[in-house]
Amino acid sequence: MSYPRREDVDSIEGILNAIYEIISGPAGPRDWDRERSLFAPGALLQPARPTEDGSGRIRDVFDIEGYIASRTPFFAANDFHEVEVSRRVDRFGSIAHAWSQYEGRRTADGEPFLRGVNSIQLFHDGDRWWIVSMVWDNER
Repeated sequence: MSYPRREDVDSIEGILNAIYEIISGPAGPRDWDRERSLFAPGALLQPARPTEDGSGRIRDVFDIEGYIASRTPFFAANDFHEVEVSRRVDRFGSIAHAWSQYEGRRTADGEPFLRGVNSIQLFHDGDRWWIVSMVWDNER
């Protein structure tokens, strides 16, 4: 398959749907080349996680390759489906911001075992949409 897929990058809806499709599925490999095609050069992926003592949150910061390396072992060993349950998008000209609420499930229609929100910043270069930054946190 040649990347990027036009249906992934021609619209905000397409690129947001693609990020959920890519990481969702049974245990095994993910289509990381498709994932790479969504992110602008220099894009950052920044999950929040609890501090070691549980008293607060810290933010990890990855480029796309760091993110892929950090998540590949989990996806290789676990069935995981991240299902978007709501979305709000604000757009001005060539920039957009999406708030995307999700649930993590073991199967696409299974019971959620986690919930969270993705904050996604996007840029349109006149030809396509790019993800320039993502920050997310899971419900506590």
